[in-house]
Amino acid sequence: MLSKSLVSLLAIVAVVGAVPAKKATCSKGRTASDGKCCIWFDVLDDIQENLFDGGECGEEAHESLRLTFHDAISFSPKLFREGKFGGGGADGSIMAFADIETNFKASIGLDEIVEEQRPFALKHKVSFGDFIQFAGAVGVSNCGGGPRLPFFAGRSNVSRVSPDGLIPLPEDPVDKIFARMGDAGFSPNEVVDLLASHSVAAQDHVDPTIHGSPFDTTPSDFDAQFFVETLLKGTLFPGNGSNLGEAKSPIPGEFRLASDDLIARDPRSACEWQSFATNQQRMVQKFTQAMAKMTVLGNDVRTLTDCSDVIPVPKKANTNVAHFPDGKTIKDIEQSCKATPFPTLRTEAGPTSVPVVPDS
Repeated sequence: MLSKSLVSLLAIVAVVGAVPAKKATCSKGRTASDGKCCIWFDVLDDIQENLFDGGECGEEAHESLRLTFHDAISFSPKLFREGKFGGGGADGSIMAFADIETNFKASIGLDEIVEEQRPFALKHKVSFGDFIQFAGAVGVSNCGGGPRLPFFAGRSNVSRVSPDGLIPLPEDPVDKIFARMGDAGFSPNEVVDLLASHSVAAQDHVDPTIHGSPFDTTPSDFDAQFFVETLLKGTLFPGNGSNLGEAKSPIPGEFRLASDDLIARDPRSACEWQSFATNQQRMVQKFTQAMAKMTVLGNDVRTLTDCSDVIPVPKKANTNVAHFPDGKTIKDIEQSCKATPFPTLRTEAGPTSVPVVPDS
């Protein structure tokens, strides 16, 4: 029997490959592949202006992308095989039951973005599951070089509380993370692909004394800097010392999750990690493919409507190749991929410390 996640993936391929139908005319003369998608142009206008501060790649965009993962990855075929409820996947339960799910250890801090998003979903009468994935796709499209993620609409607004413990923690061992993600249908390489989201991310609660500390030097650009800088030898803790789930970082102000530090160096994932250093386009492509799977976990795509053409086209990346931050060279890299030498990169002059991502 095919797994539900595989059925969804095959259905996505079938939908994308289908013969295009006549376009529907929506508000402001815009067109969509299906009339059911027109409402999403109105949602788009509203959230770009009133959630993302006029289309910025700021804190709300970062947290909206994080929320897509925390809602969707709570899906466990293993639990279902054991006769237990394994979660609804991308079903909006984290918004429907925010008082419970945002108190899960892995989701601490997401209550803020959930409560910011909820009024928009209610105003436009769309399901929580749809809105979470739409807002994440729109938010990351505001980031320079970002992906244009697929978006499927039509999820039910009926959900159940997700089981706790299905979202990996930054202090988890790599074996545990890969096992959990494998249960949800993702290989170690696809875990790396999904972690491209950390190129536009920051932490708030691993070390709350440095709220908004980013994971790389360019948190508003969906570039490959994260994949280079995470391989630089860690030399310092940017805040109040070592915290659970934190590893040393190479640059003042930059934060490194322990899980990122380990996955970047694990033999099962190190070569995929390194491959993005000189190929931002491949990074975007692989992230888009992995997100196409994740955002429909627990759903049958054959019952959803492809509204991907509503998602804005992102600005092009400034460069396809990452660089070493000021003062860093190949000598600072902890080579982890045994199959391929680390590529030759230039060192770019710039700030020697990284400012926090400001509150909106």
